[in-house]
Amino acid sequence: MEFLIVGYGSMGQRHARNLRKICAKNGLSCSIDLLRTRSTDAPEGIRGVYTSKDQFPGTYDAIFITNPTATHYETLVDLIELSGAFFIEKPVFDRTDYDLDFLDREEKVLYVAAPMHYKPAISWLKEHFDFSEAFSLRSISSSYLPDWRPGVDYRKTYSAHKDMGGGVAIDLIHEWDYLQYLIGFPERVHSIIAKRSDLEIDSDDVALYIADYGDKTAEIHLDYFGRVPLRKLEIFTKEDTVECDLLTDTISFLKAGEQIVLTEERDDTQTRELEAFLEMIQGKRESTNDIEHALNTLILAKGCE
Repeated sequence: MEFLIVGYGSMGQRHARNLRKICAKNGLSCSIDLLRTRSTDAPEGIRGVYTSKDQFPGTYDAIFITNPTATHYETLVDLIELSGAFFIEKPVFDRTDYDLDFLDREEKVLYVAAPMHYKPAISWLKEHFDFSEAFSLRSISSSYLPDWRPGVDYRKTYSAHKDMGGGVAIDLIHEWDYLQYLIGFPERVHSIIAKRSDLEIDSDDVALYIADYGDKTAEIHLDYFGRVPLRKLEIFTKEDTVECDLLTDTISFLKAGEQIVLTEERDDTQTRELEAFLEMIQGKRESTNDIEHALNTLILAKGCE
């Protein structure tokens, strides 16, 4: 199979690594090209590096859009005729008002990254937990932006700049993504999205939401300034309080005193997601997070009711 990766940051590198692993396991050929803003030597495992689509050797089985969020739309428009399948990193776009009339949704596989769907703890909850019993949920994702990319000045990353698609509200859209996966879209949302810390960024560093689902409520807290990483989902029911630690994939039933510990190796979640994406390309399953669905999630994250 032939793949093109646009951008080669941490996610582009991870996808390349996982594609080679999956193809090798399934006895498939795997050729990976890169589209970058400047010419470089091909990294190990990469066939070619290009700076323009005019240089491509042909079309591709799938194109991965992993460049900064603010460039996703123009990249998709520019490359739409070169593949029948696109894997777009989250969030899908930096805005919700782009013209999508150029897309042939019937003929193209259009998938927006949703790795939390494939995380062991979320998968367990999706399969085994009855959310009709939940009165309320509380989700938090808190971490310190300068620690995200060791050796990289956080002030120069896209996360630090609103015009590049940065800001905690859409950078940490995963929390909204897994909540809608588990319990659907809310009826109403109230939000506060702001810059509150002393981080040297011009994007928002905290986003708070209260969502009304009619029969239940949900709270979401996202920030760039938490000095101790936290990523949890708490579920409040009549019989128990359930705490799901998404950093350790541990689900604790606090009143019952029971605990479920799920384990995985590095890259396992993204590998399962890519395996599902390849099945979408082969027509074995439908896209579980297409552009329309991802845009609805983005509307929630940006605080648009």
